[in-house]
Amino acid sequence: MLKRVFVAPDPGRVRLRFAARGVLGIGFAVLVSGFAGHTLVGMVTGGLAALLALFTVTDATVRGQAVTTALLPLAGLPVLAAAAELHDQPVARDLTFLAVVGAGVYARRWGPRGHSLGVFAFMTYFVAQFLHATPGRLPELYAALLLSVASAAAVRFGLWCYERRMPPAAVPAPPGGRGLARVTTRQAVQATAGAGFALVVGQVISGERWYWAVGATWWIFVNTTSRGETLVRGFRRVMGTVLGIALGFLVAVPLQGAHLPTAVLLAACVFGIFYSAAVSYTWMMLCVTVLAELLYGLLGVLEPALLAVRLAETAVGAVGAVLAVLLVLPVTTHAITDAWIQRALRCVHSATAEAAARLAGDESADPAQRVAELEQLLARVRLSVAPLVHPLNPLPARKRRARHVLSLLDDCVREVRGLAAVAADPEASHDARLAAACWRVESAVEALTGGNAAITAPTDRPTAMDPALAHLHSLEQALSELAHPLRTASERRLVAAE
Repeated sequence: MLKRVFVAPDPGRVRLRFAARGVLGIGFAVLVSGFAGHTLVGMVTGGLAALLALFTVTDATVRGQAVTTALLPLAGLPVLAAAAELHDQPVARDLTFLAVVGAGVYARRWGPRGHSLGVFAFMTYFVAQFLHATPGRLPELYAALLLSVASAAAVRFGLWCYERRMPPAAVPAPPGGRGLARVTTRQAVQATAGAGFALVVGQVISGERWYWAVGATWWIFVNTTSRGETLVRGFRRVMGTVLGIALGFLVAVPLQGAHLPTAVLLAACVFGIFYSAAVSYTWMMLCVTVLAELLYGLLGVLEPALLAVRLAETAVGAVGAVLAVLLVLPVTTHAITDAWIQRALRCVHSATAEAAARLAGDESADPAQRVAELEQLLARVRLSVAPLVHPLNPLPARKRRARHVLSLLDDCVREVRGLAAVAADPEASHDARLAAACWRVESAVEALTGGNAAITAPTDRPTAMDPALAHLHSLEQALSELAHPLRTASERRLVAAE
């Protein structure tokens, strides 16, 4: 797992810049809160608000990101007020928390902005429980939240907006549907049910730290679609928490809240959260767990028994999520995986058509944008297929087939990327063979997405003097090889009993 984090490709050092900016933005927000005269509770609130503003806002354009960041307080302040006012009314507090959970997940139907606002609303309510917010603290907490979001925005959009030099990132929406057929609607019901289980059982374990169980259930649902993805994410969350608690015994407990070393380790944890999020949920959760332990150390309540409670509450939250995705309106792994593969294949066709048009002299054609979208879709396929290639999957045949599909899709992306690079060359020319090859790719994609996977493999291999044709030939080959595992998957399903 450690190798996966630090050896994983980081084109343009985007993850490194993302993590470094996160540390800078959160550090600046905490300093601003400190200079404003806020207490430690206010500074912690501000730091967590800045973390969310920098971490969860993922709109495709910088303008969209700025708008979403400006809207965050509108989602957070009312929730913070409700949490503080209901602090001494357990039943109303708990029911409101479940309503925030359901609404936060349902908001994902409106894309990245809905997702960001839902996460911010949930985490604001969660932080209010974490800090035992009361009505008397509301003015300070309001000020800390507003100052910190503004500080994070100043760093993100003013001091270091590296996204301005990058093409807009395509963010694929989850598979559609209406009513209970919509994935986000089903997930909202599932998350509310799972959070309800976690809330009740979590309070039996600890009347003070029950919200940890609800938080575990919530975060297991984030960025997942099918029940298989949720099961794998739950396993990784528990593993990351166990590793984080073990590390906490070595570093957080002995520090006992000493300010300077704790501040240094908090910065390291923030960097780890941002840097590892895209490649390893386990390592991200390790960093989150150690960060929480360090914050409890600053608040003067960290002790070994508290870490045991956190582990138990995390396990309860994971069980709640598992029961919900298995028993409440389940979304099967096969259905979601098939939907993402279909969209990726259609994007292969679109990218090929754009490249062919560019080679034919159409300056408005932009295959690079389609390539970026294809890479995002492949990332979603990988996430969806993760349960099938997981080491604990007891079905070796399906595991091999899923890995084969991923390998061939990787080949498709590589060849489409190469074709787009050739098309960008102003000296590249178009001929009849290129048009015919593009037509064959279109036919192959239509066969794969239409359920008729009978595709004839290409026979004539172009020479190295025809790079565009070479990429198209390899793309045809990969598509023809995809026919067998996709046909087998449609007949026998990638996952048994789904």
